Amino acid sequence: MHQFDEQTVNDLEFPTIREWLVAYVIGPTAKKRMEELSPSNHFPSIEIELRKVNELLAIREQGEIFPALDFEELQNEIKLLPIRNSVLLLEGYIRIARASDLVNSLLYFFDKREKDYPLLNGLFKDAYYTKDIIEAIEKVFDRAGNVKDDASKLLYEIRQKIKTIRNQINRNFDKEVRRLVKENVLGDTKEAFVNDRRVLTILSTHKRKISGTVVGSSKTGSLTFIEPQVNIQLNNELEMLLDDERKEIYRILQALTKEIALFLPLIQAYQTILTQLDFINAKTRLALELNCVLPGIENDTHIEIINAYHPILWKANKAMGKKTLPQYIHMDKFSRMLVISGPNAGGKSITLKTIGLLQLMLQSGLLVPVDANSKMCFFQQILSDIGDNQSIENELSTYSYRLKRMKHFLEVSNKRTLLLLDEFGTGSDPDLGGALAEVFFEELYNKKSFGVITTHYANIKLKADQLKNAINGCMLFDTETLEPLYRFSIGQPGSSFTFEVAQINGIPLDLIEEAKTRLDVRKVSMDKLLSELQKEKTYLERLNHEHIEAQRIALESKQQYEERKKRYDEKLATQQDTLERNNKFVNAGRKMSQFIDRYLTKSRKKDANQPLFDEIKKYLAVEKAKIEDAKLVEKLKSEVAAKNPKKQKPARPEQDPHQRHKIQIGSTVKLIATKQAGTVESMDGDNLTVTFGFLRMKVEKEKLMWVK
Repeated sequence: MHQFDEQTVNDLEFPTIREWLVAYVIGPTAKKRMEELSPSNHFPSIEIELRKVNELLAIREQGEIFPALDFEELQNEIKLLPIRNSVLLLEGYIRIARASDLVNSLLYFFDKREKDYPLLNGLFKDAYYTKDIIEAIEKVFDRAGNVKDDASKLLYEIRQKIKTIRNQINRNFDKEVRRLVKENVLGDTKEAFVNDRRVLTILSTHKRKISGTVVGSSKTGSLTFIEPQVNIQLNNELEMLLDDERKEIYRILQALTKEIALFLPLIQAYQTILTQLDFINAKTRLALELNCVLPGIENDTHIEIINAYHPILWKANKAMGKKTLPQYIHMDKFSRMLVISGPNAGGKSITLKTIGLLQLMLQSGLLVPVDANSKMCFFQQILSDIGDNQSIENELSTYSYRLKRMKHFLEVSNKRTLLLLDEFGTGSDPDLGGALAEVFFEELYNKKSFGVITTHYANIKLKADQLKNAINGCMLFDTETLEPLYRFSIGQPGSSFTFEVAQINGIPLDLIEEAKTRLDVRKVSMDKLLSELQKEKTYLERLNHEHIEAQRIALESKQQYEERKKRYDEKLATQQDTLERNNKFVNAGRKMSQFIDRYLTKSRKKDANQPLFDEIKKYLAVEKAKIEDAKLVEKLKSEVAAKNPKKQKPARPEQDPHQRHKIQIGSTVKLIATKQAGTVESMDGDNLTVTFGFLRMKVEKEKLMWVK
């Protein structure tokens, strides 16, 4: 495995990415690894590292409850444990207990998830779940980190004696203070501590009246510190007991260390697991911050990065509240030498650096800020020539430095090399430098290398157009305002807009025209042609965008109209039903009103209203029959509909999705949305280039229907 070119790593600002990663690590081991992080060309190892990070990213993004990586490294403890009769410090036991608890939690998390996260689960091959370490430590230490009274029987007895003697010392001392207060021989503070012993603060003029041992005096000599005679023997006994306590604690910790040492291989596994997770977690945190993903990894040399961002530029723009435009770059064995041209400050170098830095990140085991559908591969080496790299120490000019770099490139380049050459061929006489650059370009092309090259030289643009597996690209420019658009377009070279930019910056027109006369007519014509082509392409792109936007607006308007019409129709039908129902009620009410008017209330005849009642009964019977007939009709209709469901109309041939497989270069197709007919010019998987009259568009196959 060869080391990656250090100059390339610096040219592409990869150390900045390292600095971001270092800020995310927890312990010194992962920090050292991160500070030394560099791209690798050992492809299997890179892919494993990428997939580890991707697994942890999936855990974070899916919101799983993953244990917090809060730990301290165990290097000192691992060194001490094998030493006979060694004793760990209190902090060492706490670190081991916390590490054991954390690894237990991680083992529990990955239990039954080994199929989902096989690589992360593999980190735990030398570890196992156990509470023995934690229980052994908790048996000795309490939650505050102090050795428990019952850590041993002897320690318990010693501490009970210490407690008893301290209580006796305090009772004696308090009694002396109360007595001496009455005699007015105590200072204002009454007592103090000297060598951890309670002593009386006596006015020096009365010190000979006090029974005890003088242990010191104040700075002014006005106060004398005296240990009461009654406590001298007790304090001496307390000192001996405290010494016994220290010895017993040391013996307990020595035994605990010996017990913990039995788990040394497991503790070493803790150190390895947690430092590896620390390293992976830092990469994952960067991926979350930059919205990174794992692109598809191709075995062949193939790059297709979709919505790619330069991470350093993106982060800087985000801090300033500016938008960063994404890039789309496609390179394969048929378009492996990409020549990018266009005006200065248009974004050529950023596009080149975006490709280079993302490739360095990928080969360092880092996820990259691109669309998830992107595809990338691994290169054996990435070589760059970017910027002004003069060497004062070696007395090298920019051009001499570049020639030395080019000599190195010509010696080592192969089909697994990615070359990044910014302002290719500059630094010398334009004509002579351009001719030499063209020769270099051909030689690197013949080595089947991949390359991204930015240039203003017309002969390099022309050569890229002539060579089968090279392709031109340009940074788009607003031809009206002469402002860069920072968008990359593949397929044609770009004009430098030298004279246009000069004109808009106030250079007199007569000077510009005079400059044109000093140039080769063919060079002026070519630059004019490129400028006109880019203007036409910009116009067509704007026209295409306006057309698509108009289609979208028309479709939305149509949908809104259909929805509104449907609502109105439903409302009208409801109103019609209500009107018919109300009319029916009005007619029935009118009829009943007539019956009421005809009802005789003052007639003396017993059956005077009988004819009316007979007519009412007949009317009600007829109305009820109408209702039952209507219900019967609805029932019969439902039964017929259930027995004879409507047959679906067969799809027309041009609408049948199964016809899409017939689409090929030269086929006539229609846009499903607008029924606009066009001819297929080229195909790249499911992405087709279709000509609609004078307009050329890239369209996905699923949006088209085959005609012939």
